[in-house]
Amino acid sequence: MSSATEAAPIDTGQRAILPAEERLVIVASSVGTVFEWYDFYLYAILAPFFAGVFFPPGNVTAALLGAFGAYAAGFLVRPFGALIFGRIGDLVGRKYTFLITITVMGVSTILVGFLPGFKTIGFAAPVLLVVLRLAQGLALGGEYGGAATYVAEHSPDDKRGYATSWIQTTATVGMLLALVVVGICRVVQEAATFSNWGWRIAFWGSLPLLAISVYIRLKLNESPVFQRMKTAGKRSTSPIRDSFFKYPNNKYVALALFGATAGQGVVWYTGQFYALFFLLIYLKLDFVHTYELIGLSLIIGTPFFLVFGALSDRIGRKNIILAGCLIAAITYFPLFKGLTHFVNPALEKFQDSTQITVSATDCKFHIFTLPTTVFTPCDKAKDFLGKAGISTRIGATELRGFDQPKYTAALKAAGYPGDKADVTQVNWVMAEILLIIMVIYVTMVYGPIAAFLVELFPTQIRYTSMSLPYHIGNGWFGGMLPLLATAMVAAAGNIYQGLWYPIVVSVITVIIGTLFLHETKGVKIRDQQF
Repeated sequence: MSSATEAAPIDTGQRAILPAEERLVIVASSVGTVFEWYDFYLYAILAPFFAGVFFPPGNVTAALLGAFGAYAAGFLVRPFGALIFGRIGDLVGRKYTFLITITVMGVSTILVGFLPGFKTIGFAAPVLLVVLRLAQGLALGGEYGGAATYVAEHSPDDKRGYATSWIQTTATVGMLLALVVVGICRVVQEAATFSNWGWRIAFWGSLPLLAISVYIRLKLNESPVFQRMKTAGKRSTSPIRDSFFKYPNNKYVALALFGATAGQGVVWYTGQFYALFFLLIYLKLDFVHTYELIGLSLIIGTPFFLVFGALSDRIGRKNIILAGCLIAAITYFPLFKGLTHFVNPALEKFQDSTQITVSATDCKFHIFTLPTTVFTPCDKAKDFLGKAGISTRIGATELRGFDQPKYTAALKAAGYPGDKADVTQVNWVMAEILLIIMVIYVTMVYGPIAAFLVELFPTQIRYTSMSLPYHIGNGWFGGMLPLLATAMVAAAGNIYQGLWYPIVVSVITVIIGTLFLHETKGVKIRDQQF
């Protein structure tokens, strides 16, 4: 029996939803989505490590770009998953669609844990890895739209931003969970053990998580808004056509992509994943301290998803999202230079005191690497020295071609501080503050986005229409960020060069969103007529 002080049931036009049921919907949807993000981001965290496991040895740059390429493949296919599962969700229902997606994601992740490496099966290893990443991407493409739509259609109109912001926490919580599991595995095991088979434990752990998530979701009812639409016989017979080939829905899909989700995607991946890779690869901080810094920033920053979600119920979604994009674009260069200053001051001093010039004409820009890809001496030199913040002239020593031992010796002679950051010189407090600031940007752009997208489209095509721009924005613009930024750094020999990508995309989003998108707060989903 409910207490006298319990809030009134939500009227959906078909049946009343008690607050207890709304809470169950939020919890069940969020738990399952956390699991999906955990699975998806295990690879992202281990991508630099997987370069030596699943890709051919002999060229560090090619292996790293190959690993990031497989990482990106999972993101590139997400919009196709949005189309496939979005259509099913709009035709069959929300609940059963994301039961399918969570199963596909779980099985694919578990299989990665059993996949032999390059030394065992050769080029079949990266091929099979990419296939499993594609399956993960397809599943995730259908998961998010289903969970966000399901929660939104159960929530009251005046609290939809807050209710759906719980779904928004799941990506960060999933990443944090993956970070913790991988970190524990690496700490408690010898390095050789972890490299040999220990990393697989994190993937095997998906089995109990999958069972729990499926069990919880089986207990849920279908969305009442969808049920009312189904009863009225008003479902779309062709959600893809109605979403992308009918005006004005197709206009809102394009505006949602370029005016909201593209900028949101690059801010999300810069503030969390690129910051992680930047500390590990360019600032040479060891993985334990890197995981601790990133993990703490995620713990401190995660509640702000709820803060900005609730705030969007009061002042609107659009302005919060665009403000986060704009502030991020303005401050990324000082923030990342600040990380260098506080994490590896010796490297910063070396950068400032060493003459840097590049004299070459055969440099090329590489993104995806194939067995036929050829790296010129200039490519190898810029990559090797770009990670250290220097180029082909080191102090008074001029080097021709690429000979790594000679480059290493020249670096040492010029006073290079080494390939590991001196942890005694790290300003932990300031480094953590900078990382928290970047996570706050993430919560600004991501906290209100689910409510914004749900409210932008009608019930008949909501799952399909919101999923595609979301997964292009996050999967293509955002998910490609580590790969593109790494390639830009390698091509330019400048560790900050990759920041231009999220900055430009964020600015484009601010301009388009400001000029062409309308505010969605106040849209009454449950009162929609069919």
